[in-house]
Amino acid sequence: MFSKIGKLHSYEEVSAMDGDLSEGGMQTVALNEAVSAAISASGGGDAHHQSHGGPNSLPNSGTQSQPANATSPIPTPRPTSLPQYPHTPGSAYTSPNSANSPAMSPIPLATPTTPGTENGAALVRSNSSKMETIKSWSISTYKCTKQLLSEKLGKSSRTVDAELEGQIEALRDTQRKYSQILRLARALSSHFFHVVQTQQQLGDAFADLAQKSPELQEEFIYNAETQRSLTKNGETLLGALNFFVSSVNTLCNKTMEDTLLTVKLYESARIEYDAYRSDLELLSQQPRSEISSIKLEEAQRNFSGHKAHYDRLRADVAIKLKFLEENKVKVMHKQLLLFHNAVSAYFSGNQTALEATLKQFNIKLRSPNATSPSWLEHPSQAEEFAWQ
Repeated sequence: MFSKIGKLHSYEEVSAMDGDLSEGGMQTVALNEAVSAAISASGGGDAHHQSHGGPNSLPNSGTQSQPANATSPIPTPRPTSLPQYPHTPGSAYTSPNSANSPAMSPIPLATPTTPGTENGAALVRSNSSKMETIKSWSISTYKCTKQLLSEKLGKSSRTVDAELEGQIEALRDTQRKYSQILRLARALSSHFFHVVQTQQQLGDAFADLAQKSPELQEEFIYNAETQRSLTKNGETLLGALNFFVSSVNTLCNKTMEDTLLTVKLYESARIEYDAYRSDLELLSQQPRSEISSIKLEEAQRNFSGHKAHYDRLRADVAIKLKFLEENKVKVMHKQLLLFHNAVSAYFSGNQTALEATLKQFNIKLRSPNATSPSWLEHPSQAEEFAWQ
């Protein structure tokens, strides 16, 4: 019995050893297997006592059979697996017994690189370029505004090209007058379109009454034919008027406007040129020093660049004004002749001369049997005609 109790104490020692090894969450399967093997090595007496209530219960009889190997010591089991130390997933595992081992070194084998380094450098350069552009624009705007205010207050002089300024003013006056002619020609075309529509409806009404009034049939037929003839001639005249409106609109709102756009660029360049010229003159009057020399040199470079830009735009304006004048004379000579011949032929009742005028200027009308509505119903669509 005492031997059995000694065996139980040995089992408790093994269990204590197992508890010590499992401290901190370190338990192994191999240790449990070793303990099970040690218990089963005590013989079949254990199984007999376990069937009567467990290893700690004693039998009712006073005698106890001892197993053959009851006095043999229980071997101390050795763990066959390494303890599992908790570590962060994705990080290098470092054993506490091999801290200096190169295989378990926590230093990464590859040096990490910052993604997008080249793109970041390009972005920095782009931002720097934008800042330089904004800075240059701000300085130029400030100088131009200062120059304009000085000119209005009479504190600064401005560069004047008398001949070119006179041509520009004449062009603006011509555009205003041509815009007035264009507005009146559009009104005439619109009103005459309604006259033609009324004549057509009146001719249809006369023809209908001629069928229903036998006593006035001849008179209604005469008037119906007259209104139809006027309608046909009116449509021909509308074609000539719309062609005239289209050509004048192109000349006034496209050709002249393009030249005036170049004039606006020229005037802006003139203001910048005068602003940097005034800046250069002001720096030239200051006492000479190292800083003032640097500023004077920079002002000289800016002045030279703006002067070249101003001279180039001035030459462009002069050339465009010359070609615009030639084009205006050629176009208006043709359009005024068309307008005169068409109106004279229509109101004189000369249908042959009216049709000859349209043929002379290559103006074609839509067929009256066309499925789509006539372009005469939309005077604004006369822009489709090109200059001939």
